[in-house]
Amino acid sequence: MSIFKSLLWGASLSVVVLTAAAKQPNIILIVADDLGWRDSSAYKSEFYQTPGIDRLAREGVLFTDAYSSNPLCSPTRASILTGQSPARLRFTAASGHIQQAILDPKQGTAATVDKPAIIPQSRSRLPNEYVTYAELLQEAGYRTAFMGKWHVGSAPYIPENQGFDVVIGGRHHPGPPPPGGFFAPWKVETIPDYPKGTHISDAITDEALKFIKANRSGPFLLNLWFYDVHAPFQAKPALVDKYEQLVDPDYPQRSPTMGAMIEAMDQNIERLLQELDRMGLRDDTIIIFTSDNGGNMYNEVDGTTPTNNFPLKSGKGNNYEGGVRVPLIVSWARVSHPGTTTDSIVCSADLYPTILKMAGLPQHPEYHKDGIDFSAAIAGESFDRGPFISHFPHYVPATDNLPNTSVRVGDYKLYRFYYDGENQAHRYELYNLKTDIGETNNLADSMPEKVSQLDATIEAYLQEAEVLVPIKNPTFASKPVMGWNVIGDVEIAAENGVLRIDSSGRDPRIGSHDFHHVSGPVTFSFTMRSKSSGQGQVFWTSPTVKGFKGNHSVSFAVQQDGAWHDYAIKLPFTGKLNSIRLDPSQGAGVIELKNIRLLGSNGQVLHTWK
Repeated sequence: MSIFKSLLWGASLSVVVLTAAAKQPNIILIVADDLGWRDSSAYKSEFYQTPGIDRLAREGVLFTDAYSSNPLCSPTRASILTGQSPARLRFTAASGHIQQAILDPKQGTAATVDKPAIIPQSRSRLPNEYVTYAELLQEAGYRTAFMGKWHVGSAPYIPENQGFDVVIGGRHHPGPPPPGGFFAPWKVETIPDYPKGTHISDAITDEALKFIKANRSGPFLLNLWFYDVHAPFQAKPALVDKYEQLVDPDYPQRSPTMGAMIEAMDQNIERLLQELDRMGLRDDTIIIFTSDNGGNMYNEVDGTTPTNNFPLKSGKGNNYEGGVRVPLIVSWARVSHPGTTTDSIVCSADLYPTILKMAGLPQHPEYHKDGIDFSAAIAGESFDRGPFISHFPHYVPATDNLPNTSVRVGDYKLYRFYYDGENQAHRYELYNLKTDIGETNNLADSMPEKVSQLDATIEAYLQEAEVLVPIKNPTFASKPVMGWNVIGDVEIAAENGVLRIDSSGRDPRIGSHDFHHVSGPVTFSFTMRSKSSGQGQVFWTSPTVKGFKGNHSVSFAVQQDGAWHDYAIKLPFTGKLNSIRLDPSQGAGVIELKNIRLLGSNGQVLHTWK
């Protein structure tokens, strides 16, 4: 361990002594996909019903302050497997499924004029040179299996080459594999054929039980990494019907589809527990349950977001608490105290050394460089892992994430937003999570010494781990306002949902881009009042239309009377929408817009500027 880590990351030296029989315990690591901190009744959801997860909590210890190493799936999964942070791994984006194999990511070189920072690349594969905990357990005589979602690379970067004897699923798929998604058939050579319509959680749990029965003499390691509850949003009809009857419009979680998806996974967790009981293996089997990131708050299902992470701020794809605080339950017979909770801070990277301790194996800090064994916390002892750092250096328009690094020490959490402040200085947000779990009261201005202290902790780690960080964008012009950028002859501002454009010349123009899942034809709809002059014009670009051109635009008449008027401009193109430009007039004056939306052919809202 480096001097930096021995000083800064000093964890409890308490040793958990196993009093069980000499044989090593079986270990099952269950990882849900996109399951938020509040997405089970064990974590006080009033909508989702999860008796299987609840049973685990009754039998073990529930962590209230556990974190995924990243707010997206691929980086967290790589962190679990290696015991290293995504920052150190340089695997910081959900890129495990992309076609390009990026093994040696580089610093970025350019950004658009509306971005104050230039972001670095992310790896898209976890190189086989990393030694996983599965490899160490395999060498120690464990029979190992991986089942479910892998998403840290395609061949040769697959579970079979990282210490797993038996593989069901795996590979690069960001969600349940095609063509069926959650329901058979699936065209994956590692998934056996199942009858059409079989739910994939039922299938991989069947395979997990087969593996357990075949290796009941133990010891075995089972990574059961469910595809639930990632998109596509598909569920068993009977369960959807059940949750439709439970919807309360005043409660933040109210998607029947998501309720059904969570319960389908939970039923299989309960089935697993029952079968372990039946086989007499429960007391000899340690079960760890967690998620790869916070709940999804940016897609739409059943007229609402898939879930709601209240009281946490934001969700998947954002580094605020809703994106990285996750459920964690550990049931370890004769070590964990049934039905207890702990507020010890732990993270995904800590699972690696803790699993080694569970198996009675020596620690390997040369491998799990960021992970800290938290077995003391499981046993109810005092535990302090030191700082938890989450590095997420990416712009994610769908979740409003700006490139940042955060650190939590004790009750305080600091965010460094790269080059997002005045004159492109870093901007900081500081929260006391004990008194402000929703991160509503930024203390950065009132506690400058705490900001400096925690920022120094961030900087020390970035230097020690040789992390790729954003750099200042020399071409930066101005930040977006309500998702719109200045293009020419205007100043823009926003207040109470109204975008104000002050035109100083003859060609006022604003633009917007970074659309997700928007394809033409679309209708550009807005309400506008103008005290300028001339007609308006809307331009668009797509993968086949590069640059704003007159033959890819629509002109419209503007009522320049200072009153509010509704406009709906049909944009006759097909394919993906890359960007849009609005020329609201042809002269100087004040123009205001509100209710700005993109509508699909059936009137459905595809994108809203807020």
